[in-house]
Amino acid sequence: MLPLIEEVEALTPCDLSRPRDLEQLTGVWELRWSSGRQAYLQPQPWLENLQVLRPSVGAGLNLLRGRGPLVAFGGVAVEAALTLEPPRRVQVRFRRGGWIGPAVGPLQARLLTAVQQSFPAWLDITVVSDQLRLCRGNTGTVFALLRRQDLNPAELLPDPGETGPAP
Repeated sequence: MLPLIEEVEALTPCDLSRPRDLEQLTGVWELRWSSGRQAYLQPQPWLENLQVLRPSVGAGLNLLRGRGPLVAFGGVAVEAALTLEPPRRVQVRFRRGGWIGPAVGPLQARLLTAVQQSFPAWLDITVVSDQLRLCRGNTGTVFALLRRQDLNPAELLPDPGETGPAP
């Protein structure tokens, strides 16, 4: 898979200083492949491994939750502050992590606690389109993600300081 990813990266490099690339970065992305060895970086048929990016408000969210009826139980989440460093880098500062429950009307349980990040974290966005995002993390992990058109990033990740429905 890595040779194919490298070929696509060479053909369609991302540049976040271009308005179109920056616009395409916003969305809900589902992990479809990772070079990482950790269990949570390996796609599973019963699990959604989502990343919500809202660079316009400087916010991101990693969310692991069950598929189908299991969505009703909520999921494990880590919220982050994002800072763009064109042409490709997104600095990530993890802020809070924990459990986000299912939305019941306008209400939703969010049991999140502060995260002490002791290392610099970043993603280099190497390719971004309407459907595909390829990126490389600060530990050398390569990620391939597909856009989830059926999910609204603002619903999963309200503006910082607001609360709202999620999973």
